[in-house]
Amino acid sequence: MMNNAFALAGIVIKELYRRKDFYVLFILTALLTLLLGSINFFNEQNIARYVKEFCLLLIWIASLVIAVTTTARQIPAEREQRTIFPLLAKPVSRGDLIFGKFLGCWIASGIVLVVFYVFFAVITGAREHHIHVAAYFQAFWMHWMMLGVVVGMVLLGSIVFAAPSSNSTISFVVILGILLVGRHLNKVADSLAEPTSSILYTVYYVIPHLEFYDLRDLIVHNAGSAPWWAVGVATIYAMVYAALFQFVAWMTFRRKALN
Repeated sequence: MMNNAFALAGIVIKELYRRKDFYVLFILTALLTLLLGSINFFNEQNIARYVKEFCLLLIWIASLVIAVTTTARQIPAEREQRTIFPLLAKPVSRGDLIFGKFLGCWIASGIVLVVFYVFFAVITGAREHHIHVAAYFQAFWMHWMMLGVVVGMVLLGSIVFAAPSSNSTISFVVILGILLVGRHLNKVADSLAEPTSSILYTVYYVIPHLEFYDLRDLIVHNAGSAPWWAVGVATIYAMVYAALFQFVAWMTFRRKALN
């Protein structure tokens, strides 16, 4: 199973190299960050802070775009090109296919993050003349764990929804909703009557809280690193949700006709 999964993951990673999505987004992020860094009408400390905040925002946006769009087209592309039939005719099960696609998209997202965070470290190091290695590593790691949940969610969506465009659109709406609104659902539920309050509480505890993985404020304000035990708990939390999404995707895929 692992050999099949790694072989499928390798194909996904090679696809990332061939496509222009990553190169365009990285160049755009680099140009906008360097442009902001060249502005001199703030004092040196403030401009460094603004550069970090803006660059990290672009990294989050670019990584989500790459992770969602790459994952959304995996299964539909195999079905549209009819390569899924010879693939499953080999000793590759549907579970192997799901896990291999997940692994490939997640590793590809990690490669993208490494490039972005190295660029970020170089830019901030040039401005502040030091690099917070522990804080930057935690930000990268938590970001990658969050993308694991996103990849699992979008992979499930690629089986449920017919077209990659609809899957990507719905996934972006759900992800943005979780990041911007999800953390406040329990507070909103306190002010509502039953049964709406119980429904919102249920949604609050069921959804994966992606905002747990956002460490940008610690880096922007030089607040140091997060407690390592919290990083470990968040890692387990992300792995559980990623595995859950893969399991549901496998259960759905095994009952779905390929034609």
